Amino acid sequence: MAGIAVRLAGVNWTVIRCSVASLVLALVALAGCRSGQTPDIQASADSGLKVYKLRGTVVSIDPAKGEVTLDHGAIPGYMDAMTMPYKLRNPGIVSELHSGDVLTANLLVPNDPNAGALLDEIDVIAQGKPDYRPKVVYHVPAPGDQVPDFRLRDQDGHAIHIAQFRGKALLITFIYTRCPLPDFCPRVTHNFAVVEHQLQGEPGLLNKTQLLCVSFDPQNDTPERLKAYGETYIGSDAKNAFAHWDFAVPPAPVLKEMAKYFDVGFTDEPDGTITHTLSTTLIGPDGKVARFYPGNDWTAEQVLADVKQAAASAG
Repeated sequence: MAGIAVRLAGVNWTVIRCSVASLVLALVALAGCRSGQTPDIQASADSGLKVYKLRGTVVSIDPAKGEVTLDHGAIPGYMDAMTMPYKLRNPGIVSELHSGDVLTANLLVPNDPNAGALLDEIDVIAQGKPDYRPKVVYHVPAPGDQVPDFRLRDQDGHAIHIAQFRGKALLITFIYTRCPLPDFCPRVTHNFAVVEHQLQGEPGLLNKTQLLCVSFDPQNDTPERLKAYGETYIGSDAKNAFAHWDFAVPPAPVLKEMAKYFDVGFTDEPDGTITHTLSTTLIGPDGKVARFYPGNDWTAEQVLADVKQAAASAG
């Protein structure tokens, strides 16, 4: 699981790659940013890496090599101010960088002196080309935003659409059923299961709410697969198991638009995994965004309280 942050034209992505091989590196980065300390260097014996913070200006890029040349300030404990090329940990983002961009990043330095350093967690804080617009512009849901009437197909193969839930508080998230890491798609779905269980115990709220898990893996997540996945959380013997909680997938063109609207970035990888962000949104009975929860740090208890508040406005 690799975490890569790139902020361009006001867009902030936290990209999560479902790959066990890179899980340790992501944990190193998370440990560093949540420790409450602000060291210039972080180290991990397990990863064999040292992580330095740097700030610099892009001099040039080399897409063929997945490389960027930076004019950067001194890196305390590692090197003086210098202009030199660096490989990107994720070469795919090189096209998003431009000469003159000012950025901050993590420099991953292996303990092995024969291994090269890599740039990661790149954050563009000033653009060299203010008129530049990325190929895809992602919308970050904000309270009051009207949600389009996206159309999907649910776990029973039936056509559904967002507007049919108007008048209810709709909690929507994005997953794919093959996600291998328990702290990501499975964790989000488990939190939904907790919310579902609590709502089932409150009949007055049940009729005013709805849950929806949307897959961004249309090639693999057929209605049959989504139903089997949902049953592992709801229970196949539950009465009207999917009456209150749908698992659905949109056709590819609709998925593309939904991903842009709900700030879901995803890329199919050669090993069959999907690099993706996590996005959960609470839509009010009026069809407008009530709350947006990026990542996986939110709790079922927190969201349940928000759902109850939103449902109260349904009357």
